Amino acid sequence: MSFAELGLSAELLRAVAAQGYTQPTPIQVQSIPAILSGRDVLAGAQTGTGKTAAFTLPMLQRLSQTSDRGRLPRALVLTPTRELAAQVGESVRTYGQHLPLRSMQIFGGVGMGPQTSQLRRGVDILVATPGRLLDHVGQGNLDLSQIEFLVLDEADRMLDMGFIHDIRRVLKLLPKKRQNLLFSATYSREIELLATGLLQNPQRIEVARRNTAAELVSQLAHPIAREHKRALLSHLIQSGGWDQVLVFTRTKHGANRLAQQLERDGITAAAIHGNKSQGARTRALADFKSGAVRTLVATDIAARGLDIDRLPHVVNFELPNVPEDYVHRIGRTGRAGSNGTAVSLVSPDERGLLAGIERVLGRRIDSQRIAGFSDLPATAASESADDEPARNRSSQPPRKHHARTRSDGAERGAAQHPRGRSRQPGSARPKPRASV
Repeated sequence: MSFAELGLSAELLRAVAAQGYTQPTPIQVQSIPAILSGRDVLAGAQTGTGKTAAFTLPMLQRLSQTSDRGRLPRALVLTPTRELAAQVGESVRTYGQHLPLRSMQIFGGVGMGPQTSQLRRGVDILVATPGRLLDHVGQGNLDLSQIEFLVLDEADRMLDMGFIHDIRRVLKLLPKKRQNLLFSATYSREIELLATGLLQNPQRIEVARRNTAAELVSQLAHPIAREHKRALLSHLIQSGGWDQVLVFTRTKHGANRLAQQLERDGITAAAIHGNKSQGARTRALADFKSGAVRTLVATDIAARGLDIDRLPHVVNFELPNVPEDYVHRIGRTGRAGSNGTAVSLVSPDERGLLAGIERVLGRRIDSQRIAGFSDLPATAASESADDEPARNRSSQPPRKHHARTRSDGAERGAAQHPRGRSRQPGSARPKPRASV
């Protein structure tokens, strides 16, 4: 099927063709006609399946066919993060370049002044994060009474981030008669409840089995002691010739520390997380996309909305506490029909998290040990080395035996850790619910 068969206008087809797209993805095939017909939609789609265009294209067409209501916004797209808002905003501009529609995005981390000025000049499509949107409403800069379209993008992440109260506040500001679109990569009871209260007789669209990872992503787990993770990551990047790799950590501090350690290993790296200014986050992402930075270390929240063409490698330096977040993480690769590899470095204390992820996926993740890298902590490896020759040592003098055992242990350590490090800095276990 072609895009023309979906009923899109000539202006939109020109914009799509200019991006090099010739055939719609499954989520686009099902969503675009439903949205063009005026239906509410509840769509479950993995990241990287083209869901942004699935709602952007029909929304642009419907807005271009109705009368302009002046300066007030007519469509609102809510996203959980700044990066995703920027990505959706860029898609709206790209696909709507031949249409007389105005769009903008508003999010935190930057001054409100320029956003206020643009709002006063008038806008048709508003892409926003909930917090900054409500800030503008509270200051009298924004009137949402003329909204015709509401889109909740990555609704599951918004709920995970505690935005449900903000979403409810926004809903009270909107006219009751409007078209509602809810897109989510994973489903949960909370998503079903939100959809029940928000959508009217929606068309349900699900292009992949619930809570599954992208089929084009090859997944692999490496058992490794927590204190040896950094050394193994550097080894994988350098020995594998990985030119572009996105690495996930649980905490902001952990992301900063890992990026600094990789730099010391001779691997260019940058960190991206919620404590970084928007300018710093934008620069880090631009350097990563251009190849100036080889490794981007990110927290889950900051990585939402990162759209990187043909990203080949994603690494879970630490497994997420919430199994569904694993699906979002590895969905950064294997996008738009490209193959990708997702590698997880799994310490002994994370085996339970890995089991939870496998239950969500409904499949086992292949495990592979890397020669020279042990999954035993340094102290345990030392004790194991000391105990190994115990059955043969009864006839040996105690002092001579202990000296030999220490030497054997040191040699084993050197063989297991070719970089000569038995413990990496910053190897303390992170708090389970640390902020990101």
